[in-house]
Amino acid sequence: MKTRFTTVDIRAVIAEINANYIGMRVNNVYDIDNKTYLIRLQKPDSKAILLIESGSRIHSTDFEWPKNMMPSGFAMKCRKHLKSRRLTQIKQLGIDRIVDIQFGSDEAAYHLIIELYDRGNVILADHEYTILNLLRFRTAEAEDVKIAVRERYHVESARPPEPLISLERLTEILSKAPNGEQVKRVLNPHLPYGSTLIEHSLIEVGLPGSVKVDIAPKILEAMQIAETYMEKTENFSGKGYIIQKSEKKPSLTPGKPSEELLTYDEFHPFLFAQHAKSPYLEFDTFDKAVDEFFSKMESQKIDMKALQQEKQALKKLENVKRDHEQRLEALHQVQEVDRIKGELVEMNLPVVERALQVVRSALANQVDWTEIGIIVKDAQAAGDPVACAIKELKLQTNHITMLLKNPYISEEDQEEEEKKDVVEEKGKKNKNKDKGQNKKVQRNKPMLVDVDLGLSAYANAKKYYDFKRTAEKKEHKTIEAADKAMKSAEKKTQKTLKEVQTVTTIQKARKVYWFEKFLWFISSENYLVIAGRDQQQNEIIVKRYLRADVSSSTHLFVSLPLHLPAPGDPVPPRTLTEAGTMAVCYSAAWDAKIITSAWWVHHHQVSKTAPTGEYLTTGSFMIRGKKNFLPPSYLIMGFGFLFKVDEQSVFRHRGERKVKTVEEDMEDVTSRTAELLEEGEEAGGNGETVKQIKKVVEGEDEGEEDGEEDSGEEKEMKNEESEEFSFPDTTISLSHLQPSSNLVSVCNLCLLSLQNKLKKIKEKYKDQDEEDRELMMQLLGVRMTKKMILNTVVTMYCTVTRGSTPSATFSRNCNSEDLLTSLSGQPHPEDVLLFAVPVCAPYTALSNYKHKVKLTPGSQKKGKAARTAVLSFMKARDASTREKDLFRSVKDTDLSRNMPGKVKVSAPNLLAAKKK
Repeated sequence: MKTRFTTVDIRAVIAEINANYIGMRVNNVYDIDNKTYLIRLQKPDSKAILLIESGSRIHSTDFEWPKNMMPSGFAMKCRKHLKSRRLTQIKQLGIDRIVDIQFGSDEAAYHLIIELYDRGNVILADHEYTILNLLRFRTAEAEDVKIAVRERYHVESARPPEPLISLERLTEILSKAPNGEQVKRVLNPHLPYGSTLIEHSLIEVGLPGSVKVDIAPKILEAMQIAETYMEKTENFSGKGYIIQKSEKKPSLTPGKPSEELLTYDEFHPFLFAQHAKSPYLEFDTFDKAVDEFFSKMESQKIDMKALQQEKQALKKLENVKRDHEQRLEALHQVQEVDRIKGELVEMNLPVVERALQVVRSALANQVDWTEIGIIVKDAQAAGDPVACAIKELKLQTNHITMLLKNPYISEEDQEEEEKKDVVEEKGKKNKNKDKGQNKKVQRNKPMLVDVDLGLSAYANAKKYYDFKRTAEKKEHKTIEAADKAMKSAEKKTQKTLKEVQTVTTIQKARKVYWFEKFLWFISSENYLVIAGRDQQQNEIIVKRYLRADVSSSTHLFVSLPLHLPAPGDPVPPRTLTEAGTMAVCYSAAWDAKIITSAWWVHHHQVSKTAPTGEYLTTGSFMIRGKKNFLPPSYLIMGFGFLFKVDEQSVFRHRGERKVKTVEEDMEDVTSRTAELLEEGEEAGGNGETVKQIKKVVEGEDEGEEDGEEDSGEEKEMKNEESEEFSFPDTTISLSHLQPSSNLVSVCNLCLLSLQNKLKKIKEKYKDQDEEDRELMMQLLGVRMTKKMILNTVVTMYCTVTRGSTPSATFSRNCNSEDLLTSLSGQPHPEDVLLFAVPVCAPYTALSNYKHKVKLTPGSQKKGKAARTAVLSFMKARDASTREKDLFRSVKDTDLSRNMPGKVKVSAPNLLAAKKK
């Protein structure tokens, strides 16, 4: 498949861009990835988008390309210098595959230089070609010229156009070429036309592809044709062509013709001679042809991959068929050979019997085996017919080998029979590579037959007939087994083909959402939580959502409440807790197996301004004022799948993730706590603490009276909660980290404290009715609304992230609520499921998912853990066929990319699923 422009393509597309887009202003610059950029152009009556890809292509596009949520540094630099400037000129530098696009004029001009060869490059330079920014630093091969910022780009070093090659030079090139080498390959390095145009020109003058010195004048004529095509591209205004490649799709149905799959193979501004008989598509302009070619490339790759999988499945089926055919043929030949041997023994009874008597007599007289062999040879020399029939003595196995022939056929008939066989063999085309396949066993030819010395001649004949009957029975059984095996193989192949087509359809329909480039999950209350994977992504998130001038951080979290609370409602604490769990699990706490707390602050407390005399490095910023600590977070994540449902099925899933009442919340916490307690007992937690918590959970412990004083530990915790944390202008403190050995005791202490508080809250507000509770919540909400909903940026920080500050922002997004509602972890049997999205999130956020496993710190690699989880989902009894198809369609690279590190996978019946 052609993947980059040739010189002819560059000249043609430059001519079309010059004709259509010169004078248009740059509206904006976007990046698709680190090599591909979009330049949006406009003028009062029209708009256009110019697409450039380093090392590959440049053309306008009418298709919608997925743009990065936040522009890259190079895109930002291009915006700064190119925005609002006119496109004044686009040209090729010499005959090199380098395009120079000029924006603005005179000293206000800027140049965007695109290198379309090798690894490629995109370079932004000023009017003097001083490099302002570029994608790839490099050193030129000649004269150690550096391609770097503040260096000058040497446009004058481009190769100038050359006159038509001379006959002498052409003869010299051909004389040095290896014998048999194709002409186009020999000439391509020395000419600017490209191998496709060279091949077309050679065909036009009727030349073959092999090199011959004496045809140099004819080749020169072909090069003149190529030169005329180059001149046509100078002011090109022709059509564009996509050459298609035809592939036959295999069919399992007998008699049904195989389908044809047409895929894009090459693109050209002319319909060259070598492609005239190939299927092709014609477009009004070359620019449109290239746009169509590259826009469908990814989809075509999926089709080709599916085709290869189908061919592989059918090849396996063919191998099974061939194997069964060979087995049956071998059994049939064994029967035929045994039958003929039995008949030959029967027809030569006197000779066989006499041979048996002679050898038995010698053995009975205790003649040495070697001596017996000498006696037989002497008898053969004397012309004894019995001795001549004995070809080998196999006395160690009590056998002799005899050469037996049909005594009722004359020598003349035998010779004629052999001649017929030779003619038949020459005319027969054996398609099977196996030498033993389809060989005819000749009945009338002499054959070597092993005869048992312990049996009579009749008994030896009967033995071969018995062998034949045994092989015949075995053949019948093999045929029956083969029929069953073939039906099973065909059924399996049909299933594979169906799965391939289903997966292909799903992959084409799969939409990648903007938040999937980050670490993300949807909270149990329908809030979208996102986190940066690296410093660059954190920078993007901070600038876009934090709305503050701060730098990136190692772990940045932004939550958008897509379940819209009523005016005055605060952000629910459960979502805060889940976001805090995510912050801790994606920090160094996961590998260290340390339980710690995250915290949040308001956006005005976040600043990039450092104290006087100090500076903040990339990846850090200042947090001033009170930090609001969340409860300690457990290192428990979950892995599962969200299913995208169609628009008609969305109504079934409204309210699946919602803010719960205090009573509902307490019930969930109690049930989850009981589950954690069982794990704590298994992990060897403190028995007394576990028992005490169990009493609280089950309501057996009446607790303290209102007048009783709290224990020292609880007093300390209360004081800690009520204290306002006002930190100086520093970043973090690591002094309170717990060693991993205290993991279980810390869990138990937190659970005990949490359960006691929940019980006291329930006791305190037991006389409050719903109206009173709603009124109190509204009063609390009014007090918090302006700061926490409209202007709040919640920054969460894990104490083991080496000075980096994960932050989370909560802001409204009305258009996204339906999007998240259409992503459900609880598919309904009547839902139409479009595709599946793997998700890794705090385990509490996955509590209602149909397919989920628990992840805790462990030793298993992420890829293997993800495959283990998917295997358990596939083996689940309640997994539908459609769900299994959706699981198969997810790429392996997408499954594990959001897992926090090495993990341990836990799920009910996981071991049983592995065994299956």
